[in-house]
Amino acid sequence: MGDVKLEHVSKHYDDVTAVDDMNVQIRDGEFVCLVGPSGCGKSTTMEMVAGLTMPSEGTIHIAGHEVTNLPPKDRGIAMVFQNIALFPHMDVYDNISFGLRLRDYDKEEIDRRVEKASDVVQLEGMLDRMPDEMSGGQRQRVAIARAIVRNPEVFLMDEPLANLDAKLRVHMRTELQRLHKELDTTIIYVTHDQAEAMTMSDRIAVLDSGQLQQIDPPLTCYNEPANLFVAGFIGSPAMNFVEGEVTENGFRSENLDVEFDPARMGVNVGDQVTLGIRPEDVYPADDGRTLSHPTAEIETVSDVLEPMGDEIFIYLLLADDVETNLEETASNNQLLMSVDPDSDITEEQDVDVVLDRSKIHLFDTNSGQALQHGLVNPTTAESTTGTEAESDD
Repeated sequence: MGDVKLEHVSKHYDDVTAVDDMNVQIRDGEFVCLVGPSGCGKSTTMEMVAGLTMPSEGTIHIAGHEVTNLPPKDRGIAMVFQNIALFPHMDVYDNISFGLRLRDYDKEEIDRRVEKASDVVQLEGMLDRMPDEMSGGQRQRVAIARAIVRNPEVFLMDEPLANLDAKLRVHMRTELQRLHKELDTTIIYVTHDQAEAMTMSDRIAVLDSGQLQQIDPPLTCYNEPANLFVAGFIGSPAMNFVEGEVTENGFRSENLDVEFDPARMGVNVGDQVTLGIRPEDVYPADDGRTLSHPTAEIETVSDVLEPMGDEIFIYLLLADDVETNLEETASNNQLLMSVDPDSDITEEQDVDVVLDRSKIHLFDTNSGQALQHGLVNPTTAESTTGTEAESDD
């Protein structure tokens, strides 16, 4: 059993708290990514699980046993780091088998484990090569094979793909997913790259300022973020945010109104809220007519276009006075929209857009906590395109 449990784990450095009251339960065989910006505490959390750093408070359990004060060698873990750190004077076979030879395994067992590990990471025929004769991806596979031969309860990987080029990172992500399926071993993976976290993990643990913000499957973090931080961090490009307040008719801000029944959405008139909508859920008005629950049309002006090949990102200005809005680049005055690459929208063009109200999020502006995911009001859904438009006009 390779389950990992952190109970009230904290790490303090003088007056700095790197990790604050971390509570995480990772199931046996699960692939969990710790993700967040630099300095959020993800690597410190990994180091405490590995035994490289002792927690200031709390306990750590691996495979049902408390390991809080045990050295790394007694924790049943294997580590792969950002810096591959192969021995340059040893060939691949000796690099992979180094740990086993230190533990006095017999030659037959070492050969068996090295052969199996090299097959798993596709290093067949390369065991006699030296590290300087290999590509970056191949050297990373050697480092992973060196961890595999130990048959650990848990793999700990701290940004192992960060030093690879973009194309090789995508390839190695696929390799790691295949490796996880084949070994069926618990993997804890640290990264600041949300694409890695979204594509590889069973669950994502999002950290900020040493605190766990949310731990859920990738699509749950994307579609139902727990707070403003998660909503803004998960997803590229980031979610649009517009600050406003709840009125009797719904959401109102300086440049954007969305009608809904506050009572049915669990919010109160006068609440200070932030509306969130992802770029792919903003549509030109003509395209939005196919939506089941569109908002009323919103008048905007296109500002900047970013062609990406398979889509175009369009920055839209919300204010009526475009010259004023060009000077005020606050997010409250902008929307980012994603459209098909064959769109004929150009810069400085009047563009009427609608939002998919089933994908609109509401957050408490003060606490940042999510209040509502989806603003589909049963009493107005059928008449949204007509009644709401009249109201906004």
